[in-house]
Parts: sequence; structure tokens; C-alpha cells
Amino acid sequence: MPSFRYRNAPVAIEWLCRVFGLRKNLVVPDDSGGVAHAQLSFGDGMIMLGSVRENERGRFIKQPDGCRCYLRTSQNVGAEILIPIKDEEYGGRSFSCRDLEGHLWTIGTYDPWKSAED
Repeated sequence: MPSFRYRNAPVAIEWLCRVFGLRKNLVVPDDSGGVAHAQLSFGDGMIMLGSVRENERGRFIKQPDGCRCYLRTSQNVGAEILIPIKDEEYGGRSFSCRDLEGHLWTIGTYDPWKSAED
């Protein structure tokens, strides 16, 4: 499951839940008003996230470049659209938008689990 680091993780969690419809499964605050660890789910999928940290792993993460996440849904989300909705050659329809800290999210109807079962 993908794991993200946000500069303002508490605000990011609220935004991801409101805009993308993710559900809070676990949110563990840290001592500085940030988030030590959070688990947000969407259907059978889950992401983990926390606040940006200068630690063993954090020093290797460049914010926010290098991250793209695909979310399978049929709902209309309220984020700035960067790539308009289109039919994909591999099936389904999708569009891409950026979250409040610059991570690129692709929202679509393609179900890779269904393709694997065929």
C-alpha cells in the first residue's frame, strides 16, 4: 500500500477524506501536532501517511515529486483537474488531479483486480 508524507498531515487527512471519500481507520498524533501514522481506506484499498520527518526514511523522500496514486471510483471529486476525463486504451475512464500538497492522483473506473481474475 502506498505511503505518503505531508507537511501538514492533519489538514491533508481531512482534505483526502472530504474530497476523495477516504475513511479514517487509524490516526496516531505525534508530540508536535503532526501525525506519527495514519491509515485511510477506500473500499478494499488503503494508504498510510504521516507528517514529514527528518529521520532515517524521511531524508530520502522528496516532497511532493515522484508520487502518483490511482484511486478507483465512480464518484465526482472536488479537486483541480490537471488531465481531463478520458477513455483509457486499457479500459475504463480516468482523470488526474493534484492534492493540496502537490501529489498527483489519477481517479478512474479501471479495476485491475477484475482484469487479473479474467
